Amino acid sequence: MRFRFALFVLVLLLGALPAWAQRDDARQQVEFGIEVAQKGLWKEAVYRWERATQLDPTYAQAFNNLAIGYEQLGQMDKAQVAYDRARALAPDNAYIRQNIELFKELNERTARARPTP
Repeated sequence: MRFRFALFVLVLLLGALPAWAQRDDARQQVEFGIEVAQKGLWKEAVYRWERATQLDPTYAQAFNNLAIGYEQLGQMDKAQVAYDRARALAPDNAYIRQNIELFKELNERTARARPTP
């Protein structure tokens, strides 16, 4: 009986390992993305954050960073989608909510500044 229980626990742990490894790999991609973004290499940062979201589609911070990267590249539609995903994954995250509010404010100011045809 103990052997079966130990085997069951081992199978559960081994099944969870890939998820842990994916989050760790995604976290490494996010951290590297931050490093290159600080150097102004936004395309590389976006690539890393896109990779992080592929590795772990539940990583809200990766989607938040990706949205910021898209903003920096002027890809506002993609930024909105990434912010929406980040908010859906972590609706109570104050940092993500703050970034979304700043994004909305920036878009509103940009829209007001455009000349009307």
